Amino acid sequence: IAERGDKVDLNNSSVRRFQGYPGMYPTLAGKIVLGGPYESVDDVLDLDLTDRQRELFNKYKDNFTVTPAEIALNEGFDRINDGQYR
Repeated sequence: IAERGDKVDLNNSSVRRFQGYPGMYPTLAGKIVLGGPYESVDDVLDLDLTDRQRELFNKYKDNFTVTPAEIALNEGFDRINDGQYR
């Protein structure tokens, strides 16, 4: 559910979904995951981001979408630490 077609759902994905976007993982991804829920992709720009983080987000923003937040995917800290370890 965290991927809608070829887009990452900002309201329902873990930080790991951002690994494919150089420079976003883990710091910017963490800010995005913790900053939601969002009504639109552009709502991310309302977060306290550095100029570089804004630049990165704008570079990749066509790869993201927003759907209603699913409580089952957003309880606890699963979106930050989804139990996958290296």
